Amino acid sequence: MTFDRSGIQLIRSADTTEMSDSGAPFVSIIIPAYNEAHRLEASLAELHAHLAGVGWSHEVILVIEKSTDGTLDIARRVAAGWPCLTVVGNDVQRGKGYAVRTGMLRARGEIAFFMDADLSTPLAETGRFIARFAEDAKVDVLAGNRQHAQSEILTKQHFLRRKMGQTFNAILRTIAGIRLADTQCGFKAFRRTAREVIFPLQKLDGFAFDVEVLLLAERLGFSVADMPVQWANAQGSKVRIIRDSWRMLCDAIRIRRLIGRTMAGVRAAR
Repeated sequence: MTFDRSGIQLIRSADTTEMSDSGAPFVSIIIPAYNEAHRLEASLAELHAHLAGVGWSHEVILVIEKSTDGTLDIARRVAAGWPCLTVVGNDVQRGKGYAVRTGMLRARGEIAFFMDADLSTPLAETGRFIARFAEDAKVDVLAGNRQHAQSEILTKQHFLRRKMGQTFNAILRTIAGIRLADTQCGFKAFRRTAREVIFPLQKLDGFAFDVEVLLLAERLGFSVADMPVQWANAQGSKVRIIRDSWRMLCDAIRIRRLIGRTMAGVRAAR
């Protein structure tokens, strides 16, 4: 399997450029969305153009939490002209974790990404992540790391928001007992073998779900690694730094206990 310098797969292998015998694509892309009417159509157009030039079969699963701004109508209109796009309209607003889990449980690809609707991590990064999976068969989960020395921050957050986020992330990692430097980057990828085990067990619906997913992956014996990414802050973030940080902190405090119960159930079922 060969790759160009940017990590985008060249058309060399039928198992990536064609659907499998079951009709499953090679890559699934899951995008959670809530009240994204102001940018969703532009993001989907950018995604459609990017995917038209890649060398791997794909599906896009757009999971819309119950919104008030017409997000679901826009998504369905775009999907009518894009066969690879599936729109899932949740009739509740339970949180980003619930939306991502909904998409991951429907995904069929050998590799599944989730990313934010604002595409704050450029789409070309998908190629680099796929290349890493191809080069290292031991890696099961890849997480974007904005704190990595080789990451390129194209547009920074406001200083106060950035520092509060970094401080909170450090507290979150300490409480939860996780080693990755950036648990909250909204750009992660999973091999099918890991995804199909992790997400049926994942329970948190809110923003702290990333920590639960990463801890579950480690406790279940999957190999988790991080990668530098390009990243640009986008206006209109749904994260409210005070309110949501408090909620994530409360979730982090109970994550270890939650993971303990989950793993006890796994052991009992074996």
